[in-house]
Amino acid sequence: MGFNFNGNVPIYLQIIERIKLQIIRKELVPGQKLPSVRDLSLQYSVNPNTVQKALAELESLGLIFTERTNGKFVTLDESAIKRETERTIEQKLNEFCCSMAELGLDKSEIIKKLNEKE
Repeated sequence: MGFNFNGNVPIYLQIIERIKLQIIRKELVPGQKLPSVRDLSLQYSVNPNTVQKALAELESLGLIFTERTNGKFVTLDESAIKRETERTIEQKLNEFCCSMAELGLDKSEIIKKLNEKE
């Protein structure tokens, strides 16, 4: 299947973001088993080492855990998911606000434009 990765960002970071978003959107739910490294590497059309690096980082963030001989699973710690959700929202809002500031819009203009979108 493969994905179109952004050439400016390391692939393992993009895989991390994809899986984090799946967890945040509840496409992957707490306790759900993740596909194997091999299956994910085929899905993303990347080297298994790249997938392993991404999964190791997700584990260090507390979003997944490993059960020896059983595989990797989405964390059961709802507070870890909530923290990552809030961090991601903050990051996306900062990116958006910076983009709008580059266009010369201030906070009130941004809010006006957002209200017009509704």
